[in-house]
Amino acid sequence: MAKEFYTEKDIEDLVKRGVLSLEINENVYLTDLAYEMANRLGMKLVQPNSQPPSAPVRPYVSKAQPAATSSCACSPSVHLPKDADLRQRIKSAVTAKLGGQVDSALLDRIIDRVLNNTGVK
Repeated sequence: MAKEFYTEKDIEDLVKRGVLSLEINENVYLTDLAYEMANRLGMKLVQPNSQPPSAPVRPYVSKAQPAATSSCACSPSVHLPKDADLRQRIKSAVTAKLGGQVDSALLDRIIDRVLNNTGVK
């Protein structure tokens, strides 16, 4: 089946013709502006989820609390690096990959945020 792409102009034309709903599936795509125009004009978009078409799916961002370390199924022989060592290894790897493009203070904040969200304090 051919894929259909809708722009904001297409949405305007559909509404002018009296089409007030559009089924969105894997073969129907709306541009960001088309999605906004449909919402502005009151067109009902029937879709499997409520995210805009270009919204990234980020399962790693959640409010769920990390599991307690006592329930960890890790082998006792696994060596986990100390907090400061882990942070330095991550920072070194990112700096090696991106070079001078990285703001050191910003990178530190990002590393802190990621590790805190994954349960490493």
